[in-house]
Amino acid sequence: MGAKILSIAAHVPEKILTNRDLEKIVDTSDEWITTRTGIKERHVTKDNEFTSTLATEAAKKALERAGISPLDIDMIVVASATHDYWFPATACIVQANVGAENAACFDIEAACPGFVYALEVGRGFLSLPNYKNVLVIGAETLTKITDYTDRSTCVLFGDGAGAAVLTKSEEDHFLGSYLKGNGKLGDLLILPACGTRKRCSEEVIKNRDHYLKMQGREVFKHAVVGMQEAAVKAVENAGITSEQIDWLVAHQANKRIIDATRERLGLPEEKVYINIDRYGNTSSASIPIALNEMYEKGLLKRGQIIVLDAFGAGFIYGALVIKW
Repeated sequence: MGAKILSIAAHVPEKILTNRDLEKIVDTSDEWITTRTGIKERHVTKDNEFTSTLATEAAKKALERAGISPLDIDMIVVASATHDYWFPATACIVQANVGAENAACFDIEAACPGFVYALEVGRGFLSLPNYKNVLVIGAETLTKITDYTDRSTCVLFGDGAGAAVLTKSEEDHFLGSYLKGNGKLGDLLILPACGTRKRCSEEVIKNRDHYLKMQGREVFKHAVVGMQEAAVKAVENAGITSEQIDWLVAHQANKRIIDATRERLGLPEEKVYINIDRYGNTSSASIPIALNEMYEKGLLKRGQIIVLDAFGAGFIYGALVIKW
């Protein structure tokens, strides 16, 4: 038995922060942001909205579209770098919120490629006899760990969640994958404090070390190489050619990185879906949010070959080739 994606859904906060809004907060401009990233606006959570809030709403929509009861879910996997708590897992909160009483639940943290990694985890469990349906979620509230005095990073991130229901299938729709990491470069994109190594303190808050830090140029350079490597290797492992690819759905971090990956695969622009202009970088949520938009626009057709590709903090990267 193999696995396939039965449904896809997403949820984003109503509040929108535009580049013009950011011009009033930090020394930046709409032209500067758009030229370097492709971002025009992003969705931002309110104080009473959390990662579990977004994940729950996306999960409910995915279950409704799949046409199955929450009681039929055997496992919930939430990928996130911005969990509600250290523990319990955000997946446990989602389980309670949606009423999936029969489901095992846990989180993974693989930064921006989190949804790709979670799909592989879910697919792996479906190869076991005790699991029939797995709910996979990528959810983030990155704006809660964004330093809005740092103009180099505060323009990049947004909040959102996406969810997919995976189910057993006689035909395996997961055609090939390639997952990899380079932990030696982890310091280039990091949240320095409020972990067990450097606990929260007045000094930490004064130095603003409770916000994410990124060396943008270095991250960009490695992201280009990593996403190209992952996409090419996953396609090779799937035993297909670039001509057979219907869509490249890459992590929405930077349009120039996506363009470089597309060119490496030899794909025309019309085979790449991009929505970074309206959401910014939503980390593990970016790929399912894009897939959801494609579904709602009628762009996804059963039988299409799709490459999912992402790179993030760690450095972790990876790609999946799936048949929709």
